[in-house]
Amino acid sequence: MRRGVRFAVGAGLGIGALAAYLWYVGPGEVGSRVAAVAPWAVAVVCCLMLAEATVDGLGVWASVRPLRGGLSPRASVQFAFAGDFFDVLSPAGPVSSEPIMAQFFGVATETSYSEALGVRGVAKYVKSAAQLLLSVAIVGVLFLDAPTPRFVLVTLAGAVAALLVVGAALVWARDALSAVVVAVLTPVVRVVSGVTRETPLGRDAVADAVERFWERVVRFRDAPELLGVIALSGVFEQLLTSLALWVALAGTGTTVAFLPIVAVIPLPQAASVVPVPGSLGAYDVLLAGALSLTTGAPAAGAAAAVLVVRTFELLVSLGCGGVATGFLRGFRA
Repeated sequence: MRRGVRFAVGAGLGIGALAAYLWYVGPGEVGSRVAAVAPWAVAVVCCLMLAEATVDGLGVWASVRPLRGGLSPRASVQFAFAGDFFDVLSPAGPVSSEPIMAQFFGVATETSYSEALGVRGVAKYVKSAAQLLLSVAIVGVLFLDAPTPRFVLVTLAGAVAALLVVGAALVWARDALSAVVVAVLTPVVRVVSGVTRETPLGRDAVADAVERFWERVVRFRDAPELLGVIALSGVFEQLLTSLALWVALAGTGTTVAFLPIVAVIPLPQAASVVPVPGSLGAYDVLLAGALSLTTGAPAAGAAAAVLVVRTFELLVSLGCGGVATGFLRGFRA
């Protein structure tokens, strides 16, 4: 497909998604969000949201490096924006968007779907773990003696413990889990492949795909520096989003400390399981409430700051992400 056509397709995807967002929230509501914050702060928040989406390209570059050399820095940023686009449109955020993006990664790197899904699964795990550990460290040092933030610390520590348990279970129960996955997926793959292939794929093909998945997962043992880059990318994203919220709060006339904002950023990620595009509403309420608890900011100011940051976050994800998605190839030539 020609580049001009791809651009038109991408622009159409972005405009369509933006129109759906405006219809869901309401143009008047979006306008009131922006009007609640000083113009200078709105401009800074917009730049920070663009920077946050771009920094994610660093983690993308490191995560796909094991796939035949990976992607160029420019392509990594493009994939990062496209990933944000699917994060917003997918009901469960990254949980459901990564299986979609794995197809594009596999095509771009000329590797299999299972290999791409393996490295991206590790990247999401490491990124989330790094952000949660930073939050736990900040809350533990600054707010351990305060009764309300103690609840925040327990919540964050519980999330870290859950990550550790899941990671350990995946490693120790690898063989049993693989057997279950093969048994469940084989009938599905046989039916789906029978539509496009003269000879449907069977159990051996599924087992081979699962094995390639695990091979890519453990490949990072030989490249721990890539895991460090992925973790650093996640921390940078957390800091930029926190800075955007801090600026937005300042734009409403509310001055608070910066570190408590950094600490609460991962808390509302549980809202991604809500089956609403972009977790609209649920994420906003959770984050605004957490900000009020940890920073002492007025509820109205915290809500206004969260809403303006979320508005620009979604605009960047849908607009730039839609265009980036239009230039991706989902099938091999």
